[in-house]
Parts: sequence; C-alpha cells; structure tokens
Amino acid sequence: MLTRRHTLRLAVAGLALAAAPAFAQDWKAKYPELVFAIIPSENASGVVERYTPFVNYLAKELGTKVTLRIANDYAAIIEGQRAGNIHIGMYGPASFARARMTGAKVDAFAIETNLDGTKGYHSVFYVKKDSPYQKVEDLKGKNLGLVDPNSTSGNNVPRFALNGMKIEPETFFSKVVYTGSHENAIIALQQGTVDVAANWWNDEQESNLQRMSRKNMVKADDFRIIYKSDQIVNSPMAYLTELPEDLKAKIRDAVLNLATKDKAAFDKIYEGKQGPLVAVDNKAYDPIIELNKFVDDLRKKKSS
Repeated sequence: MLTRRHTLRLAVAGLALAAAPAFAQDWKAKYPELVFAIIPSENASGVVERYTPFVNYLAKELGTKVTLRIANDYAAIIEGQRAGNIHIGMYGPASFARARMTGAKVDAFAIETNLDGTKGYHSVFYVKKDSPYQKVEDLKGKNLGLVDPNSTSGNNVPRFALNGMKIEPETFFSKVVYTGSHENAIIALQQGTVDVAANWWNDEQESNLQRMSRKNMVKADDFRIIYKSDQIVNSPMAYLTELPEDLKAKIRDAVLNLATKDKAAFDKIYEGKQGPLVAVDNKAYDPIIELNKFVDDLRKKKSS
C-alpha cells in the first residue's frame, strides 16, 4: 500500500525525470544556430571544401544548425568570440593565446595531433630551391613574407627566432610583407614578391607546402627550408566559456570522436596526414601567451 510519503516521492521523481530532457534541451532555445569559424590558413574556397563535411557532422551530432564562417584574418576570430558571435573557433596557438590575453572568455578543448602522437609543429623559412640563399643571414636587403600579426608560425615564432639571430626584421630586410595566409606566403615567394617566407611545417609528410602541392597549386620540390624552429604546441579548437555545460559536453564528444564517427569528414580536413583530435585545456597555451608578450615587447622597443 502506498503511503502519502511514497506518493510524494514518486511525484517528485516523476517531475525530475520529466524535467531532465527539457533542461538538457534548454540551450537550443538560446542557441538555435552555432557558428564555427577558422583562421584563414588557406584561401576561402579551400576552407569551405575542407571544413563543410565537419560542420555538417557537427550539426547532426548536436541536433542544431551549425554555420561555417570564413574569417578575413586571424583577428576576426578573436573579435567574433569576444563578442559571442562565434561559438566555436579553430585557432592557431598564438591567436588563441591572444584571444585570452584580450579578454575573450574561451576555453580550448581539443588539440590536433600528428601521426606519431606528438602535439606540435614547427615554423620554417622557405626560399626557392634555385636561390643562392643558404641561411637567413644571406637575405639582408631582401623581402620577407610573413603571414598575419596573430600567426604563430607565420609571425611570432619567426620574430622570436630572428631576435635570437640579432636580426631586426624591419631594418635587416628591405620589406616585410604580411601576406594574409600561409598559402599566400608561398605564392608570394613563388612569384618573387618576397625572397623568403615563413610557414607551418609538421614533418616531411605534412605541411602547408605539401597541402598546396597536393592541390597542384605549387611543386613542393621548388622550395627548400633554410630554418626550422623548435616544436610549437599544436593548434586548438575552443568554445565560449559561457556555453551551457551540456552543450559543451556534446561539442567535445562530437569533436574528439570525429576520426571514428565520421572518418570521411576527418580525412577531408587532414587528408590522412594527422592523428585524431584529443583533449586539451588552456594551460597548454600559457607558454604561447609568454611568446606573444615577448613579441609585443619587441614591437614596443622598435616603436619607442
């Protein structure tokens, strides 16, 4: 026989069960559309082709609309997340660190990995294969191609490296050009607009140059490396801190299981040249904040 106490307990339990699914879906009313954006490491059509399958997969896994936004520059992602208009962003290490430094409430949750399981890449300086330059010091009075002020391998690490060589770029080189993307830096080098270009490089199998070669944009053998940095922590994916915890959990689950749940979408991004995305947190990028501060100090010294 049910007592009044039992009846009350059952009623409360029933309310809790009924409320749980509704509570779990509350975020869909506030976020009927999520925006995913990525830094412009390649041209816009390349970004669309590479990331559209992933965005479609994410929409299916989350059960809500996900829109791909192509940023004009690295700062656009930072500003978009700071304003709350971009919910999920694919950053480079320096741009993510800059976002945190400038007040964006964002959390890294996934990091790219290499095929050997490592979580780092390198900044390199390329020259044309048939050029006479063997080291950076040979390029005095020539033109340097960088990528973007918020690029790790395309600006901050190169400036850090040049400082170690006692080279002040704006006086050592005839011209320092921000090309806007890693692809544009290689194209500028190919066309002779610059004589040396900074870029990202994972290993002999994967780099921006190798990707461009696979797309028949350039021939990788036409270029050679004259400088390679120490390893840099790989790029993160980050979401807004303010997103509901259950939504963030679903995003994490979808992204961290992309390689197995939708291999085709994963391979479209990485072309079989990188390992799965794995969990990471903001602490991994604290050293990059220090790198950014160092480069900022160099800029201040130059302008003073």
